[in-house]
Amino acid sequence: MTTETSTRTRVLTGITTTGTPHLGNYVGAIRPTVQASRNPATQGFYFLADYHALIKCDEPARIQRSTLEIAASWIAAGLDPERVMFYRQSDIPEIPELTWFLTCVTGKGVLNRAHAYKASVDKNNAAGNDPDADVSAGLFMYPVLMGADILMFKAHKVPVGRDQIQHIEMARDMASSFNHLYGEHLVLPEAVIEESVALLPGLDGRKMSKSYDNTIPLFSSSAQLKKLIASIVTDSRAPGEAKDTEGSALFQIYQAFASPEETADLAKAYADGIAWGDAKQVLFERIDREVAPMRAQYEELISNPAKVDALLLKGAAKARELATPFIKELRHAVGLRALASAGSNNVGTKQARTAIPSFKQYREKDGQFYFKLVDPQGKVLLQSLGFTSPKDAGLAIARLQENTPLAITELGPQVVLGHEVSIDLVLASIDSLVSEIAERVKSKG
Repeated sequence: MTTETSTRTRVLTGITTTGTPHLGNYVGAIRPTVQASRNPATQGFYFLADYHALIKCDEPARIQRSTLEIAASWIAAGLDPERVMFYRQSDIPEIPELTWFLTCVTGKGVLNRAHAYKASVDKNNAAGNDPDADVSAGLFMYPVLMGADILMFKAHKVPVGRDQIQHIEMARDMASSFNHLYGEHLVLPEAVIEESVALLPGLDGRKMSKSYDNTIPLFSSSAQLKKLIASIVTDSRAPGEAKDTEGSALFQIYQAFASPEETADLAKAYADGIAWGDAKQVLFERIDREVAPMRAQYEELISNPAKVDALLLKGAAKARELATPFIKELRHAVGLRALASAGSNNVGTKQARTAIPSFKQYREKDGQFYFKLVDPQGKVLLQSLGFTSPKDAGLAIARLQENTPLAITELGPQVVLGHEVSIDLVLASIDSLVSEIAERVKSKG
């Protein structure tokens, strides 16, 4: 990995290839990540989640078509494949391998609490069926695959809808568990949510989703776009009668596209009693103004799938330049290594995982989050007290690394970190260890 890559903030997002991209995909994922991709301080990872599609779709032609449509939509919206990692999930074989590694450190109880799985169980219970009726292992394991997508490329930020926050928290738990066992290899990601557009409403007022058949396709023709907007559900208030912006799907969709000034103007029009037909015309004109310039390139790409394939394969090759050596590192960490390699005859003992002392963050059965500093042989140099959240533990580590004062309590040869100790103490502990090792080597030689 280059220094440039390692110092840039990594932003990762994927779209499941089960249908035609709609306005919700655009404002919630495509547009914000395209904007982020233009930031030189950001490195973008954008992928077509076709493995995820297999969980909910058994129509091969639909998955294939959706992959083409989503890829074309991203590029037409301004994504430059030369500036980012743009790839198809199934072109990265290291992802399912990491999925298995994570499966082996993820508790079944964690997956039992996943929203999608719980919703299926609740639905079955309400119908008097077996709780796991029609629940595939794929649905149950969905959060682990999502965790592998994120952790494979050490993503720092993951733009998601509010309903996906749980999956990011699960990915953090998986990373913490793996790091606790095998060393500091995985980066803990953070969810990023744009509150105003996280859950764009559909034609019926519910979340815009292919599952509800209430979407507005992103690249509908102007005529079709106008027709669909005309079908958005509104109340029965007549022209001249004041209307509420709160709870109005039409207003929320407009807000996702409009500037603050434009939004304020429509809010005033609502208060003044604008007719629903006129409000829908305003919405149509605003969306079409943004989407129309992208339609030509989208149609050109849709008519040339070989070109899209070539772009995706090129992106996968670039992504695998990171994934291949990283999975090799993880294979070695868990013990999948050449039998003649160093340490292979030390069966039953935990080997040194890093060349220098490192911090390891983890979660204990009490629900608290901890970290420790260990030397290359696994000896604990420093041990923290419990923190209520992984973020607090991470901030404490960062403060130590930045030489910010924190508290200490001496307990025998180790140090328990609470809220005030300086990095000088950490360095002193390391220096002491290095001196001890040097003396041992000298005495033996």
